[in-house]
Amino acid sequence: MSSWLTKIVPSIMRSERKDRRTNVPEGLWRKCPKCDSVLYRPELEKHLNVCPKCDHHMRLSARKRLTVFLDADSTQEIAAELEPTDRLKFKDSKKYKDRLAAAQKETQEKDALVVMQGTLNGLPVVACAFEFNFMGGSMGAIVGERFVRAANLALEKQIPFVCFAASGGARMQEALFSLMQMAKTSAALEKLKQAGVPFISVMTDPVFGGVSASLAMLGDLNIAEPNALIGFAGPRVIEQTVREKLPEGFQRSEFLLEHGALDMIVHRHELRAKIGGILRKLTHAPELATEEFLSKETNEETTEALPEPPKDF
Repeated sequence: MSSWLTKIVPSIMRSERKDRRTNVPEGLWRKCPKCDSVLYRPELEKHLNVCPKCDHHMRLSARKRLTVFLDADSTQEIAAELEPTDRLKFKDSKKYKDRLAAAQKETQEKDALVVMQGTLNGLPVVACAFEFNFMGGSMGAIVGERFVRAANLALEKQIPFVCFAASGGARMQEALFSLMQMAKTSAALEKLKQAGVPFISVMTDPVFGGVSASLAMLGDLNIAEPNALIGFAGPRVIEQTVREKLPEGFQRSEFLLEHGALDMIVHRHELRAKIGGILRKLTHAPELATEEFLSKETNEETTEALPEPPKDF
C-alpha cells in the first residue's frame, strides 16, 4: 500500500513544472527543424532566422527581408494600396474572402508580395519579396500587378530590380486571373531585358508552380539560398507520377546548381554584399571599399549570457 507521501509528491512536481512553463513567455523559444536545437528567438531573429548551430536557413518574412536588404531610411513602399478581391465569389471548404481576411490578420500584409524602392549600399534599386505565410506566397492578380509595377518603375528609372521569391505557385482561388500573371510578369521582365536593366532573382525556400515557371527563373542572374526547395511540382507528386525514387537532394538548390539551373548559391548573411557588388559591376557604378550585409548591430557578438531553454520545451 503506497503511503500518502508517494501520492502527493508527483502531483506537486507536476504543478511546479506547469508553473515553470507558465512563466516562460509564449514564442520566446523556437526549435530548429533541421538539428532540433532549441533557440532563443530574439537571438535567432538577430541572425536573420539562420540557425547558429547548423546554419539551416529558416523562412524570413517579406518585410523583414527587404528591411535588412535595403539601406536603412532609404525605403519607400510601392503599390501598397492594392488589395485582392474575390471576383469569382470562390468557395472551396472555405470562402476565398475569409481566407484572405485570415491571411491578412496573420501576416499584417494585404497580399503575398511586398515591393519597395530604396538603395543598396547607396545604389538605387527596386526590390520585392514574397510573403510565404500569406496563402503560401501564392500569385494572384494583385501579386502580379505589384510585380509589374515594380518592374515598370525599374524600367522608368533605369535602376536594377531584385526579387526574393518564396511561393507555392499560382493562387487557385483566382483561376485564370491568377494564371495570366505568369505571362504578365514575364512580359514585364522581357521589357527590362530589352532595355538592359538588370533583374536578379533570388530563390528562397520554397519556390514552386507558376512562380518558378515564370518570373523566378527569368533572372539575368538566378541565385538561391542554401538548401532551398525549388521546382515546378513537388518531389512527392513527381514520385507518385513516375513511380520511381528520386535522387537524394533532388530539387534542392545544391542539386540545381550542379545541374546548371542556378548561377550561384549565396548564404543569407552574404546576400547584400554579393548582390551589391554584382549590381555595381553591371551598372558600372564605382565599387565600395567594403560591402557588408549585416548591420553593425547584427554583426556584434552577444556579450550578455543568453537564457537557458526550458527543459520540457
